[in-house]
Amino acid sequence: MKRIMFALATVGALVGGGALAMQLSNDTSDGGRVLHPQRIVIGLDLSRSNPLIADPAFAARVADRVADIVRNLDFSSEVHVRTFGSYDPTSNNFAYDVVLSVRNRPEVVAAQVQKLIAGTPLLVRNGKWRAQENTNILAFLDNVAQSIGCSGKPTTIVLASDGIEDSDYTRLTRRDSHLPGPGGRLFQGCASFEIYGLGQGTDDPRMTTHLRQEWSNWARGAGFARFQGLNDW
Repeated sequence: MKRIMFALATVGALVGGGALAMQLSNDTSDGGRVLHPQRIVIGLDLSRSNPLIADPAFAARVADRVADIVRNLDFSSEVHVRTFGSYDPTSNNFAYDVVLSVRNRPEVVAAQVQKLIAGTPLLVRNGKWRAQENTNILAFLDNVAQSIGCSGKPTTIVLASDGIEDSDYTRLTRRDSHLPGPGGRLFQGCASFEIYGLGQGTDDPRMTTHLRQEWSNWARGAGFARFQGLNDW
């Protein structure tokens, strides 16, 4: 309950204080059109290496792209937003979860998610979210697999991240470093894994290429049908 209330307060502050409905919906049609519900999990990387936390222009571009995805989802689709960075639950207790319906319309939820992501630098600057020293992407993905998973609906996981894992697993800060294997197909059935901002802040196209190859290999081994890692768009 504390996580939900914190999510409502944070998003509400950015969108003008309006209340957010969090109910489930059983909508299966929209004006006679057959719906195709999906699930999107959005992870916001709050580590210090990620430009998302300090560059408002970059945060706005990520927000626009993610909002376009949400805006085009059908009713009964799920939208989940989480933050990650340090391997410490108290540093990342934000959770926003909504099922699209007539009372949670795609365009309204898209606008809320857009303002939340675009407002990340302000939230960090004001101390509502804390910039973090490590980047536990793999641990975050493992938690997503266990808590949300891929079953029931086509699922896309989107990370607003530079993709530089910096944890006890590995330090992807050099081009000779590698991700460990996923240890099984935890995301078997998931439609897509996408990283927006891959290699941003490194000023090294070779590092971006290295990161894309590492995450592409990892995603394939973990069971994702598709991987996309974008440095720019």
